[in-house]
Amino acid sequence: MTLVTDSAIAAAPTPALRIGPIELDTPVVLAPMAGITNTAFRRLCREYGAGLYVSEMITSRALVERNAITMRLIQHHESETPRSIQLYGVDPATIAEAVRIIVAEDKADHIDLNFGCPVPKVTRKGGGAALPWKIGLFSDIVQRAVKAAGDVPLTVKMRKGINRDHLTFLDAGRAAEDAGAAAVALHARTASEYYSGHADWSAIGELKQAVTSIPVLGNGDIWSAGDAVRMMEETGCDGVVVGRGCLGRPWLFGELAAALGPSGADERPVVDATLGFVKDAFRRHAELLVEFFEDEDRGCKDIRKHVAWYFKGYPVGGELRAALARASTLQEIDDLLGTVGDAPYPGAGAEGQRGRAGSPKRTALPEGWLDSRELGEGVGDMMRGAETENDGG
Repeated sequence: MTLVTDSAIAAAPTPALRIGPIELDTPVVLAPMAGITNTAFRRLCREYGAGLYVSEMITSRALVERNAITMRLIQHHESETPRSIQLYGVDPATIAEAVRIIVAEDKADHIDLNFGCPVPKVTRKGGGAALPWKIGLFSDIVQRAVKAAGDVPLTVKMRKGINRDHLTFLDAGRAAEDAGAAAVALHARTASEYYSGHADWSAIGELKQAVTSIPVLGNGDIWSAGDAVRMMEETGCDGVVVGRGCLGRPWLFGELAAALGPSGADERPVVDATLGFVKDAFRRHAELLVEFFEDEDRGCKDIRKHVAWYFKGYPVGGELRAALARASTLQEIDDLLGTVGDAPYPGAGAEGQRGRAGSPKRTALPEGWLDSRELGEGVGDMMRGAETENDGG
């Protein structure tokens, strides 16, 4: 592949990131994204760069009940190391049991707990970004999960809070540290902000000041390696978590390794993402999806959601994009890509925000959730309903 160096990145080598016994030369984590960070995408990102690549969010109850979809989602390819799984749940006993299963059956080398999801079906049951408001429940979950994990490092990913009037990240960060978590990651938005506006990186800096004995990772608005460098410089965080910025750009992890890895940007050049390079990456992604699903039709259908992300800013017309979004075989994809020539990297047109930002919205919560930071009996009954979710995600 052709490589160039991004002159805007004047990065020096950064210290290795230690998460328990795991040492990462490049302090970068792939954020879990539903329907995106399956084995195929994780393998693709790993081919370009380095870091810790986390699975899609897994429902603890579904894992405990050995739901077939869930058991497939927690599988890793033999090339994946270290292996990482993210769990979601609201019941301390169920989450602890899910952790025990992962450890006993050697399913992962790292476990992350999700306290950052802003999706209504999660928060209205008191899960995700809503849960740290009940600080006692949050602490109980993390303590039990850490104990169940034993020597496997367990981390926490969270948001600033529910909204600007109900912030939880400092209390939750200190509680996770006290409970024995190996690291904490903060998406610097509230649940009500969803993915809108700009992430508040100053909150990451606040958390870094409050949590001093374990790594603090920053998440939000990392669209380029330069953004990652700036976040670490401005906040003092120990590493970055990358989500939407790598959609259609798995080679971003190569750029991050160049900017943040042990050799420094001057010795580890960055990908020159010409259209030919992007076509090859898209084709490789489709191939890996076919292998993951063990079904060519299903794999080719799954790559359709990635078409607009890969070709953002490139001279690829709407007709061809629509045809790629209808392809059902790898040969069809090859034939379509064969009609497109090469073109240089388009610069600003291919950069910036990716994925849906949405707009601020009132967070769906259990009735009376904000009345107290303690978990009332009625609310507890309502939350237990969240553990009946068994959709494998």
